[in-house]
Amino acid sequence: MSAQAGSVREALTAGAFEGGYHVGLELEGYAVDDEGRLATVPDAVFGDYCERELGRHNAEMNTPATPFNPEGVAGQTERLAERLETVRDALAARGRRFVTDGMWTVEPPEGALTYLTATHEEAGRRVPTNMSPDGRYYALDADITAAGGVELSVPGCRRTFSSILVESLTASTQIHLQTPPERFARYFNAALRTTGPVLALGANSPFLPPSLYTDPATETALSAGVELRVPAFETLNVRDPGKVRFPDDVADAGAAVDRIADDRRCAPYLREWVADGPRDDFRDEHWELLHKGSTCWRWVRPVLGPTGPRIEYRVLAAQPSVPDVTGFQALVAGLVHGVVVTDHPLPDLSWAAARESFYAAVQDGLDADLAWLTRDGDRVDDPERVYPDLFAVARAGLRDRGFEDETVDDLLAPVERRWTERTTPATWKRAWVRDRLDDGADLAAAIEATQQDYVDRTATDAPFVDW
Repeated sequence: MSAQAGSVREALTAGAFEGGYHVGLELEGYAVDDEGRLATVPDAVFGDYCERELGRHNAEMNTPATPFNPEGVAGQTERLAERLETVRDALAARGRRFVTDGMWTVEPPEGALTYLTATHEEAGRRVPTNMSPDGRYYALDADITAAGGVELSVPGCRRTFSSILVESLTASTQIHLQTPPERFARYFNAALRTTGPVLALGANSPFLPPSLYTDPATETALSAGVELRVPAFETLNVRDPGKVRFPDDVADAGAAVDRIADDRRCAPYLREWVADGPRDDFRDEHWELLHKGSTCWRWVRPVLGPTGPRIEYRVLAAQPSVPDVTGFQALVAGLVHGVVVTDHPLPDLSWAAARESFYAAVQDGLDADLAWLTRDGDRVDDPERVYPDLFAVARAGLRDRGFEDETVDDLLAPVERRWTERTTPATWKRAWVRDRLDDGADLAAAIEATQQDYVDRTATDAPFVDW
């Protein structure tokens, strides 16, 4: 491991990586049956466009990296739409639907608790029945739960689970941004300071599956937080410091490599366990380091590849439609690039303030105190002052990469209108649940009916703000 990390650092020092500005993304989701209940993704669905995730109900799509320019971003939209359609069609042929959402809440027939805790014996040991049958996941589960279970603790729910499968409640949108290696640290540290306001715009997981609540008080569930995906993922923090956390700044790209190498080892793998033959390229030569990087779970993390390090921006829940996903991709890439190329003072915001802003957004979304520095260097936390400056910087960043104003407006509209109309998927879900409660439904029925409505609307692939 240390030799592989040293090799990457030497290559960085020698300027051996191509680098450049590229973008990519990952989009996760889950399957439901024809009644809208959680369902397994059949093995036949997985292939070039769709990969397994932690739960048997999960799937993930990736777009290949493209240049960060108008043609490249248009290609991102086209490829994501094609892949999403392919997965949806494959599931539809098997009586199921694919949902891109921050957290599933309509439970499988046996109930959420039974589903998340079921085990069976395999090769002489107990393993989670509904975990994807992959040795990596079994190894991660064994490592993380070695000293006991994992705890989900949010207002209204405090439960201990015997496996990490509870994290499969969640699904995310992950934005990738590659920069020249010598500028990586500037972009990475700037990205950290954008996370609170960006997460607030994308909040999409305000409820748990109803049977998981241990406090039956309805008002507790309605005010538990707009992005429960974050504490659900942070259940994996069973040792101090947790592997899932808001990361520190980095001094340079080499420090990002060190972060991966120094992170607590979790479920080590050797390439020889899964592949034969010589190590022919960067991925083969650094296989173990890259594998370790895949468990360096930070809300923004460095990812290594043959063209150099890239930023993986992991704060966003899965979003309802292609325009929403690619809108956030344009926002994040344009915003972080805009901060750097315009010499915006945002990087002078303290790391502690950025972290507090992130967790404030997890709880309160657009109503949170969101730490920001304006173009004039004023320290503000009022969203009314944060977002106009934020979108202006994103526009400047996109224009610098060759985007025309009309294209920028089209890309950002699905996200920017969330601010102007003061709505997100999380606030939409809360409002509809409250309306159904006012009409006499109990909490479980209100959450289920709202989620069924969400699933139906995502099938149209219309931007959320047009719902």
